Amino acid sequence: MRREVPLIITAACGFIFIIQFFIPHPPLNRIQDVFNDWVNIIAGFAIVLGILNLLRVNLNKMSKKSKGWPYALFTILGLLAYVVIGLAFSGGRSFQNPGTAFYWVYINLFFPLNSTMFALLAFFVASASYRAFRARNKEATLLLIAATILMLGRVPLGEYLSGWLPSGWRLADLSDWIMDFPQTAGQRAIMMGIALGIISTSLRIILGIERTYLGGD
Repeated sequence: MRREVPLIITAACGFIFIIQFFIPHPPLNRIQDVFNDWVNIIAGFAIVLGILNLLRVNLNKMSKKSKGWPYALFTILGLLAYVVIGLAFSGGRSFQNPGTAFYWVYINLFFPLNSTMFALLAFFVASASYRAFRARNKEATLLLIAATILMLGRVPLGEYLSGWLPSGWRLADLSDWIMDFPQTAGQRAIMMGIALGIISTSLRIILGIERTYLGGD
């Protein structure tokens, strides 16, 4: 029964959500509202469990003096400092409002660090692009040509090189055409594939075929 009860609850909730989408009338819509409240409550407990797991992992790394353990120390200190600032120094206002200490830390510390992480990703993207854009076959050659047009069409150098061409044939115009048509078509195909994957995975979970979320064997 330890495995059957979660499967029954998952199947019941899943089918109710599916039916309510097509029949948004009482009592199904009211049941969905109750389930949404449950989701928020469970999400709150999940956040607490995530924080505890973060502390456990990093404290364990510090106690064993594993490689990079000083980063674990800074992670814990940052977490605790952020929580204390948000709870104790909000000045009676919502901690997310402008003017609070929490907002100041977010704008002046967290936001720049987040931007730095994305900036570092540019080097990994450049390295991956160098490997992917090598003209080893027809598909890679087309990818290389399209990427070159896009990169040149987005910078002033592209306008300088193709400014003498008629309108519609300049690198900036070709770049816009690639983004509006081939890129959009490929993106929509990918999104359709993702949607089909989500549907198939959801059905496997609702029907009890996929049971890895239960843990164990």
